[in-house]
Formats: sequence, C-alpha cells, structure tokens
Amino acid sequence: MSRWICFLLLVGAQAVHAAPAASKISDDEIDRILKERGLMSQLQEVRNDVTDRTTTLVSTAMGFLGVPYRRGGSSAETGFDCSGFVRTIFEQAKGLVLPRRAKEQAAATEVIDKKDLKPGDLVFFNTMRHAFSHVGIYLGDGKFIHSPRSGSEVRVEDMTGKYWQRRFNGARRVVAEDDAADALANSARR
Repeated sequence: MSRWICFLLLVGAQAVHAAPAASKISDDEIDRILKERGLMSQLQEVRNDVTDRTTTLVSTAMGFLGVPYRRGGSSAETGFDCSGFVRTIFEQAKGLVLPRRAKEQAAATEVIDKKDLKPGDLVFFNTMRHAFSHVGIYLGDGKFIHSPRSGSEVRVEDMTGKYWQRRFNGARRVVAEDDAADALANSARR
C-alpha cells in the first residue's frame, strides 16, 4: 500500500483538509503530519501487514515449483495451467477468488505501469496471438513465477528475456478490501 493511500486514509478518517489533488505532498511532509497526529505506529502496522501478506503470497507460489502444467488444471495434484495456478495461489495465500481465465483476471484487476510492479502483482503476456493469454505472479527483480505450457512445470523466469519482453501485455494489481487499511481507518476515527 503506498504511503499516499495511507496518508489519505488517515487524513480523511480524521476529517482534516488535505492538499488539493493537483499538488504533491512529499514523504517527509506525510511523515510529519502522521507524527503530529500520533499515527506513525499505525502506519507501520499497516506496512508490516502488507509485507507479511506479500511474503505469504510469494512463499505459497514458490511452494508449487515443479508442479506439472496441465491445460485447465487448478490443483497441485492434477497440475496447473497459468490462470489456474494464479487463482489457486491467491485463494490459498489471501483468501481471494480470482476469475478462472487469464483474460478475465486482467479485466478484474487494477492496471499498473510496468515500472510500478511489486512482488505479488500479476504480469500478462500474449503467447497465443491474443492479449492476456498468459499470466504469472511477479516476484521482484524482473522475475515471475508461472505455469508455462504443456510438457513444462511451475517455474521462475526472467521477464527481461527476449521471449517475454516481446510478449509482455501489461501489469495488474489485485486490489481487495484490505483488512489492515480498514482497521487503520477505523482506529483513526476513534
């Protein structure tokens, strides 16, 4: 969760006037305001919770390395296709049920710029001559984990390789009701 979103939640929850949307507030200014209002520790709790959730998501995905590809597959016992893998990881790690197909997952998630990728974000590729035909989970440092194709298995690959660079379709973030952000907003109202 970005510092700016946390700031807006906190400031909005306390019904104070925020700067106009067109002006940019520095991180130092955000920290100063949060410290003044005694909310810095709550922001750190939210950051820690978001980090824990991302770590859980990535470690859950890594636990399936080597599971064979299977078209239409959605379990470790029978194998995964790309979207079945992503769907299973988000359900197990975060309790979120994503749509079944890669194209539907792209439509149901928030568009982000490639430069804004964070671990746990979704990366999409055109591998079948149509947009969003393949999906994986971004791990950081240009790497992603996915279930690539028949005869293969869940593995980590580098997005900077020529094959993946040419086929990159876009990045998406799974946005859900974040319990930590809700808890933070509620505590700020007290």
